[in-house]
Amino acid sequence: MAAASLVHSSLCRPSSFLHQQYHHHRFRTFALSIPFPSSGSPASLFSSLSSGSPQKKSRWAPVAAVLEVGGVKIVKEDVVREDDPTNNVPDTIFSKLGLQLHRRDNHPLGILKNAIYEYFDTNYSGKFVKFDNLSPIVSTKENFDDVLVPADHVSRSYNDTYYVNANTVLRCHTSAHQVELLRQGHNQFLVTGDVYRRDSIDATHYPVFHQMEGVRVFSPDEWQASGLDATSYAAMDLKKSLEGLACHLFGDVEMRWVDTYFPFTNPSFELEIYFQEKWMEVLGCGVTEQEILKRSDRMDNVAWAFGLGLERLAMVLFEIPDIRLFWSTDERFTSQFSEGQLGAKFKPFSKFPPCYKDVSFWISDSFTENNLCEVVRGIAGDLVEEVQLIDNFTNKKGMTSHCYRIAYRSTERSLTDEEINQLQWNVREAMQSKLNVVLR
Repeated sequence: MAAASLVHSSLCRPSSFLHQQYHHHRFRTFALSIPFPSSGSPASLFSSLSSGSPQKKSRWAPVAAVLEVGGVKIVKEDVVREDDPTNNVPDTIFSKLGLQLHRRDNHPLGILKNAIYEYFDTNYSGKFVKFDNLSPIVSTKENFDDVLVPADHVSRSYNDTYYVNANTVLRCHTSAHQVELLRQGHNQFLVTGDVYRRDSIDATHYPVFHQMEGVRVFSPDEWQASGLDATSYAAMDLKKSLEGLACHLFGDVEMRWVDTYFPFTNPSFELEIYFQEKWMEVLGCGVTEQEILKRSDRMDNVAWAFGLGLERLAMVLFEIPDIRLFWSTDERFTSQFSEGQLGAKFKPFSKFPPCYKDVSFWISDSFTENNLCEVVRGIAGDLVEEVQLIDNFTNKKGMTSHCYRIAYRSTERSLTDEEINQLQWNVREAMQSKLNVVLR
């Protein structure tokens, strides 16, 4: 059982503590399916994009449909390749590359990011170097190996991660840049960016979301002067820093630390706050594993790291009920938020009813819910609100049937029966052709 210790609200003093943050999303424990090789190096980050081979250099052709992400020009055909069996990036995901909602000062995610920046700038006088425009296309080595994700971990699977090819992915977390930045000599830094994961469909899950990562490195002189061992010193500093951040964002709240597990930190913690009459996880953090520092040529140092999901916190602070709204360009949404206005409460501008459609089918051994959600998203985009398993059974022949309920609802307008019926028809056809299922 994880131990929890309460942190009383009296700790929420003015920003006088050391501050930092680190967030790795909680690693999921789904059944493993088809992990890809994890070879590849940071130097070959983009070299394999056009050929599928890390030995050949990619050509960034000057075509009309070119995005510039993280200072790198990206052609759609270099990210979405239907003829490559190791590529599972759909058009709908490619269309999100380069939008970088976290860099928009009038957007809830940008407002939250800047509020966190303000906290660190106020308390550390610009010591933390900020990165918010690093390319989301990274090597499997950077995304997994450099942060000690086990070779057989479920997060490496085709079911969970978007692969450009066997050696290149759309980053699953901002931690993919940690070792590279440490090797460059950065001792205190914040990394913010869009991250990508194949996931379920509901009001709080979306295949593209945004994270912020924080890292702080200490030299022997710092912890030796304290009389504490290196790990204890880093853990103490980490907790003081993040308690201050939580107070900065949420006010005078009760907090508690919960022991947990991450592959990249030891010890590892989650910070929870008592907010709106319930305990809410705010972020994950811990003392960086020495192996990561060793790979970064920092053997004599100790460090801490933290990470948080911007959408999760923004949905609470701004009272935004549906994660799809972050992507809305409707002025009724965008006009409600202004630079520097943290916590302005979202006012719903539409209450369009959902339309439910059920689909039943016999599954195959290769069926996964994430694959189903990808098919539905590919057809309905942001018009799909939720995909939920409502029934399943196995017959005497050993065949298993699933029934899913799909909720269609726009956040901006009423959907017509005609377009919903067409969407559902297209979903059913795509399920048969792409998922190897038999409709009932």
